Amino acid sequence: MRPEDQKERLPSYIRDHRSRLRQRFMDGGAGAMPDYELLELVLFRAIPRRDVKPLSRALLDTFGDFNRVLSAEPSRLKAVKGLGDAVVQELKIVEAAAHRLSRSRVMQRPVISSWQAVLDYCHTTMSHRETEQFRVLYLDRKNVLVADEEQAKGTVDHVPVYPREIVKRALELNASALILVHNHPSGDPTPSQADITMTNRVADACAALDLALHDHLIVGKDTELSFRGSGYL
Repeated sequence: MRPEDQKERLPSYIRDHRSRLRQRFMDGGAGAMPDYELLELVLFRAIPRRDVKPLSRALLDTFGDFNRVLSAEPSRLKAVKGLGDAVVQELKIVEAAAHRLSRSRVMQRPVISSWQAVLDYCHTTMSHRETEQFRVLYLDRKNVLVADEEQAKGTVDHVPVYPREIVKRALELNASALILVHNHPSGDPTPSQADITMTNRVADACAALDLALHDHLIVGKDTELSFRGSGYL
């Protein structure tokens, strides 16, 4: 079917609504649109011949906000009535694009001069996850970020961390320093005793091999906690 024929099959109220939303986005950008309308724009591509406003609302009611919709697990997305593989694929493409853009602003750059970009990247990739994720940022002698690797995934309040594997990987990468990052799905970045104990174990493993542990960042929903800045390191 030709695109123009497909367009003609749309009811006029859906066609006009889509045209208005697209024009508003082009005129004012994403900042001029609430979450449900921005989500509609994403859904248009996956669902060409149906009113997507109810589905957009259902997704936001289920997951809370635009970012949490994008970062939701495919199995949970598919549990929402009216949502199939095409929508999951479209959402995950947008999520991947956001992560790649954010990552490009920090890789192969000195961490000190791009610290805010590092924080933004961590929030983009981790703050809206429903389970804990543990990442390690590896730095060279000039504090340039040379690798960003996910070490483990966990549950809503726990993620397994193995200090020996972390320092082993640092040696493989010829890294001189590292930064630990993990998220708290609860939204509160306050470290638990387990977080503190784990960080101390990694710090000890780093010291034994002359590696520097610059920081451990815990990412909450709206803010982050720095172990170094808070006196835990």
